[in-house]
Amino acid sequence: MKRISLSLKLVLSCSVLTSVLAFVPLSRWSSQYQQHQPSSSSVRRKAFFADLVEGIKEDKQKQDFIEQKRVLGSQENLMLPRQYAPGSEKFPQMTHVCAVVLSATPSVSVFKKALEEAMSVHPLLNARIQGDGEPDKRIDLMQMVRQGEPNPCTFVANEPLSADSVLTIFNNVATEEDLTNAWKKAFVEDMDDVESTWCDKENGPLWKVEWHRPSSSSAANNKPCALVFSLNHAISDQSSVNRLIDQILQNVASLEQKQKIAPRSKPQQIPMSVEDSILGPGRRWSDIGPGGVSLKTIGYVLGKAAEGLKNPVILPEKKDNEKEGNPILGALSIIAGKTAGGRDESSNARETTAKFRTLSEEKTSQLLRQCRANGVSISNALTTAMALTVTDFMVDDEAGVPAVSRNFKVLQSLDMRRFGRQLDKGETVACMAGSHDLMLGPFADGTGKALREKPTERRLDKFWKLAKESKQQTEQFVRTGGPEEAVRVFDFAMTIADLNNLVHLTAQSKDTQGRAYSAGVTNAGVYERQRAFEREGADERELLQIQHGKYKIDDLYFAIPHTRSGCLYPVSCMTVNGEFKFTFHPMSPLVSEETNSQFADDFLDMLEVVASGEVVVDESEESELITTLKNNGLPILATAVGTLAVASHAGAFVSFLQSLMEMKQNTPDPSDFWSALNFWIFFAVGHPILQPILWISDVLHGTPGPMVAGLVPVLFLAGNAAFIAAFSMSQQIRTAVNIAAVAAFFSYVGAGLDGTAGLGDFNLALDDPYKGQIVKGCPAYDEVRQPSMENFDLEKYQGLWYEQKFHDWTQFKEVYDTTLGIKLTDGGLGWVDDFAVKGPAPDSAKLSWDKSPVANGAHYFLFGRVDPNDPPGILREKGFGVEFPNYIVDVQKDPKTGEYTESIQFQCLERGGVRVFEGINFMSRNPTMTDDEVAAMHSRAEQAGMYAYGASPEQMHTVGRRPLDAGDVDNNWQAMWRAIGLDKVLELLTESIEDGGR
Repeated sequence: MKRISLSLKLVLSCSVLTSVLAFVPLSRWSSQYQQHQPSSSSVRRKAFFADLVEGIKEDKQKQDFIEQKRVLGSQENLMLPRQYAPGSEKFPQMTHVCAVVLSATPSVSVFKKALEEAMSVHPLLNARIQGDGEPDKRIDLMQMVRQGEPNPCTFVANEPLSADSVLTIFNNVATEEDLTNAWKKAFVEDMDDVESTWCDKENGPLWKVEWHRPSSSSAANNKPCALVFSLNHAISDQSSVNRLIDQILQNVASLEQKQKIAPRSKPQQIPMSVEDSILGPGRRWSDIGPGGVSLKTIGYVLGKAAEGLKNPVILPEKKDNEKEGNPILGALSIIAGKTAGGRDESSNARETTAKFRTLSEEKTSQLLRQCRANGVSISNALTTAMALTVTDFMVDDEAGVPAVSRNFKVLQSLDMRRFGRQLDKGETVACMAGSHDLMLGPFADGTGKALREKPTERRLDKFWKLAKESKQQTEQFVRTGGPEEAVRVFDFAMTIADLNNLVHLTAQSKDTQGRAYSAGVTNAGVYERQRAFEREGADERELLQIQHGKYKIDDLYFAIPHTRSGCLYPVSCMTVNGEFKFTFHPMSPLVSEETNSQFADDFLDMLEVVASGEVVVDESEESELITTLKNNGLPILATAVGTLAVASHAGAFVSFLQSLMEMKQNTPDPSDFWSALNFWIFFAVGHPILQPILWISDVLHGTPGPMVAGLVPVLFLAGNAAFIAAFSMSQQIRTAVNIAAVAAFFSYVGAGLDGTAGLGDFNLALDDPYKGQIVKGCPAYDEVRQPSMENFDLEKYQGLWYEQKFHDWTQFKEVYDTTLGIKLTDGGLGWVDDFAVKGPAPDSAKLSWDKSPVANGAHYFLFGRVDPNDPPGILREKGFGVEFPNYIVDVQKDPKTGEYTESIQFQCLERGGVRVFEGINFMSRNPTMTDDEVAAMHSRAEQAGMYAYGASPEQMHTVGRRPLDAGDVDNNWQAMWRAIGLDKVLELLTESIEDGGR
């Protein structure tokens, strides 16, 4: 019916236009040839004609509306949010709320018309969501890794909606106090609308406006009013809402002054996602997979991981001395589909506590001058002030916890339109929000209070040094392509995993209470410096204006909720008409309303102090160096020792990265590069992780004294309790231990790269050298194949082999009694290797080797194929995502039976001309070999040219063996393993792996 009525209206309008034209003198259309002075009646006819054309144009625009669609980007899916079907809970939307107080109140009819015109040109203001975003299947045990997405969440921009579909009017304001209370109440209620009661995503719209007007309509026009915009954050950011406010107010003023909207707003297309704006269209993970990943991406991920070294504080100290849980264990718990530290039963009762503050125009101007004098931006000063203010709120005065120094992680929000390809120009309502993490500190508890109360020269200097550090970190982030890599990594994570469920689990965690940052700053800049939305016929977009007609913006505040997850202390701010407007919106009950009010006041006091630049003298002030050493002695020591340890392998790391870059450049298929690198990473990480386990195990079983149940020494338990207590109570110890652990890890990997951690089992270098010469790539089979391989019979090669020596970083020197059971499958076209080991070896763990759950052996299986096109003696081995040839280089035969008695195997993996892995195995049918027999094997390997690949005696590890008649290990620990059924589990696992590979 609507489309028919619009058509009818258009026909009638054209009929009237024809009638009008019939009575207009011909000279009206030939004025370019004749001078004509228009009469008053002709002026009226002009106005009537213009209004008529405007009406026809508006109706035609509505009639020609074409539905627009776009699949949501990853950032939008987080904010929507995309739901998680296996879960029982519905995730609430992330709501962006903005309140604006106007100096006067327009009429309802004018405002609705102004609002509808603005709505009509922005597709996302008329949009709904189509699709559930569920994958084809989830492919991991925890049901969080996604594969495919047949029905993605999609924006569908409907026909322009009416104002009534989004606008709710409250004629509830009698006084200015009533107005303030009304909009503040609506602001907080919409922030905490966890049930998303007002937003029907499937049908739209995805936003709403509350209008709080004077209760007396007769005097309403000259009294202030307030608008509260609430939008699903997937469709908006603050710069978009600023432009929308300006657009509506300009429409209102135009309607009141001209009785029409002129010039009209320019219709826009549905905006692109932030991923497309930054990376370019067709560059999402779903489009190109790992093809967009570079060494910059790897560096970004490693940098984010390294942030954990500083152990930033995210929760205040409690009276009962409860501490944040171990971040590594917490991450593993969440990945396993559980909440870290157990579920916080009060998580669903969290609320926003909001406080609104204004920094005067004078103080704002002073602060800007101080920032310019110190070469930093306002945002740099804000992030510093937030971090320092938080130092005053980390310890309860009654908790009895000594003051310590802490590191702080500050979330700095960014307008992502400014980065990467910069394809979004802010022409329509959209969300282009992003962020950057700042790591600031360490600061002693109470640093902010000390600055506010006694702004000495040293303290003020420290403030500006920290602001410069904030600037430097931000510039480094931008210069190194951080915004692009952040978007790329997040897009990857959101595409392959149910990240919204991980956020949900983090939000419910007792350990973190959903907190990931010490503080957060969103600075939306200066309102009047932003460009307005486009108007038809305009050469360029105008700047936003504080006032249109009689409607001036008196106040403007905004925020997004941090109730589920986010920052401990977030603030959102913007400069409007020279004044700084702040919204402080942390989560209650973690931060009470009273505490938030005090925090807001202290924060503004600090800004006023640094803005004034006035200095006081305090001769008793301790030097900064002494304070730093007192509060951070252990972490500084751990950092210094750890840095030296890692730096000692700097050359090896540089060589590795150079080879890695060469490999990536020369590998046409990115998936081949990544599979090889992942193969390397898996074992490079596995070796250093094993070392502390073995060390702790030997400490456990070497501790003297009485035992608990004949298993664990009482003294060991007491020592653990003492360590845990110290770790929990001392921030210095926690930080130092974390730093030392990460440094030890990288140092051990570095030792593997330069060959000092054991050439036999941990020679990690790519294209590693031999006798000072770099040996590139892998040899062809003919280059190493020995004459003994003539007439090789693969059938006879089957059976049990005892490994004697190896050069192979996929193996561990800590195991012993290694055997390989080789069997052909699939009619000789496939093969399986039953790799049996025991561990740890007595030489590796002298006190604990016999307590191990695998002291009596464990099996894992390697699978491969026999390619008929290969010469006899090549087996294709597959595992951990890669396939590489396994050369049988040399065999020895029993002179009587002709059976194979000894074998040399050589595996080699190459990508892009770079050798990633080489493995060499000396094997025999007998459990032991004489020294002469082993020496002879080395000699044959040398003749084959394999010394350059690791076959020399000093490059190989000898496999330990217990006597054949030693029997199984049996003690209290083995009895315990049997009692809990571990032996049965290992048997079932072995059978399932073997069956799965057939």
